[in-house]
Amino acid sequence: MQFHLKSQYAPTGDQPQAIDQLAENLRAGVMEQTLLGVTGSGKTFTMSNVIERMQKPALIISPNKTLCAQLYQEFKEFFPDAAVHYFVSYYDYYQPEAYIPQTDTYIEKDAKINEIIDALRHASTASLLTRKDVIIVASVSCIYGVGDPEEYEKVSIELTVGQKISQKELTKNLVLLQYVRNPLDPRQGHFRIRENTVEIYLPNGEEIIAVSIGGGIITSIERREARNLQPTTYNLQTVRVFPAKHFVTPKDTLALAIANIKQELKERVEALNKEGKILEAARLKQRTEFDMEMLEHTGYVNGIENYSRQLSFRATGSPPHTLIDYFRYAHGDDFLVFIDESHVTIPQIRGMYNGDFARKNVLVDYGFRLPSAIDNRPLKFEEFNDRIHRRVYVSATPGPYELRESGEYIVEQLVRPTGILDPETEIRPAKNQMQDVISEIKNRVAKKERSLVLALTKRLAEDISEYLKEAGINAEYMHSEIKTLERPEVLKKLRTGQHDVIVGINLLREGLDLPEVSFIAILDADKEGFLRNETTLLQIIGRAARNIQGKVIMYADTITGSMKAAINETNRRRKIQEQYNRAHGITPTQIQKEIRKSILGDASEEENLLPEGPAKEIVKELEREMKKAVKELNFELAAKIRDRIKTYQKK
Repeated sequence: MQFHLKSQYAPTGDQPQAIDQLAENLRAGVMEQTLLGVTGSGKTFTMSNVIERMQKPALIISPNKTLCAQLYQEFKEFFPDAAVHYFVSYYDYYQPEAYIPQTDTYIEKDAKINEIIDALRHASTASLLTRKDVIIVASVSCIYGVGDPEEYEKVSIELTVGQKISQKELTKNLVLLQYVRNPLDPRQGHFRIRENTVEIYLPNGEEIIAVSIGGGIITSIERREARNLQPTTYNLQTVRVFPAKHFVTPKDTLALAIANIKQELKERVEALNKEGKILEAARLKQRTEFDMEMLEHTGYVNGIENYSRQLSFRATGSPPHTLIDYFRYAHGDDFLVFIDESHVTIPQIRGMYNGDFARKNVLVDYGFRLPSAIDNRPLKFEEFNDRIHRRVYVSATPGPYELRESGEYIVEQLVRPTGILDPETEIRPAKNQMQDVISEIKNRVAKKERSLVLALTKRLAEDISEYLKEAGINAEYMHSEIKTLERPEVLKKLRTGQHDVIVGINLLREGLDLPEVSFIAILDADKEGFLRNETTLLQIIGRAARNIQGKVIMYADTITGSMKAAINETNRRRKIQEQYNRAHGITPTQIQKEIRKSILGDASEEENLLPEGPAKEIVKELEREMKKAVKELNFELAAKIRDRIKTYQKK
């Protein structure tokens, strides 16, 4: 299993020297270096070439899910035969558990898990433990706990043709691995029995393992695609089945872990009572005892991550096991780390721990959680640094930390393979700015080009979007409240021409690859701050650097230091690029980039896949399950089952 990069292009422009320098530094043992590459210079292609040169597994950390999705698709195209995966937070919506003492308000954890993303996370960890050619594109969620990799592998089961095992024994093992028996409508993390075959729907959401057993012996193992109505079947001699959930404790150690939790509960209740916190002590006792009862009977409980330190027998204050530990467990320190858009990603990683600690500490003080819950946390920045050895910071605007840590090892990549220059940048007065913006956008629409408008608040972005629609422009807004997997779809519609313009705040910056965008309007450019500093302005300007006609207009009444610095740096880069083009006889050419399918893939089609069997019996069983869900007040599940029934009846 090796990395074989496949591309119709060879490295050009600044790319060859950047690839050589980065690889040479890595071989020489340089632990930290920076790739300073302008937007559109092919930084992803450069990283891919370095991975191929070094033949090492790689972790690429990005600042947000939208950019993660884009990078994931690009690496998947460059390495079609390798195990390329996408690892981000699996919540579509997440409200963390919290308590506000001032108003005596307890906020229960509320989250909606996206099953597709959860499947992609499982595929990541499984590949790390079974393959060497692994590339994982992750958000900063990779520094949060995902369970102990050693235990995750230890509790997995290996099945081999000819192995002695009864159907009953296999299903019992699957239940211990948190698989759910679902005879009618199985999904990822489920299994069902069909005559002498046990069908296991792996948690990666992509594969079904069919294990046939006869006379207490495995007679055959088949693997087929889960999302294909007419799947390709592969016969296997052996297969390893990993747990359906990352937090799984072996049965032989679960009793000891529960005993330890109960002992911690006893000590904490005594301490709270001594402090006169009678209510807090009673609350903690009731909540924890309920959780332990669930854990004893099912091996799992909602909020199990709060007991992760005890379940994995870690010392007090010790860091959690993260995706990085899966890399280290499988490959030692022999892997590469690229921190993409490092000027944003590094501050995110640095700031995660303190906010999490402050919230958890209040929950512990007021009897909502045991003290060990604090150790279910993101890594501290120093812990992250201890676990990452060979790293490359990647950014068009590296921050002071990366420049300081890289020292002399800063590799510049300023020339684009296409010869396109950084966009022209102009300042116009804020008066009548919306009329001017509308005029500029309509000029681009006539040329079948796209535009971006950058505002300062979510409300303003939404209002401007509506205003542009009233002016006859196909506009859409995009900000943090747009769901994770809907963001790439919004951008895709911009590229295909369904939208003429997108209005945004902060998501329309780092890394977005939109060659159709030729015009960017930056409103309130003189409002100095996080959204209008030199780095931010350079990143915004970079979004128009993939189009020959790229132009950026800053609307402002004054010229701030940040505006001046961003324009000066843009002009410096334009000068270098012009000189290179003249010296090599290059005429800039427009980037033609394929519009990829969403990372959702065939997820919508999968929703329409229907269970096999007699129609009346299936509908009757689904209706029973729907009524049961209503009785248990699980209305979300009931609605899903209702929709499945309607789909089935329609088909």
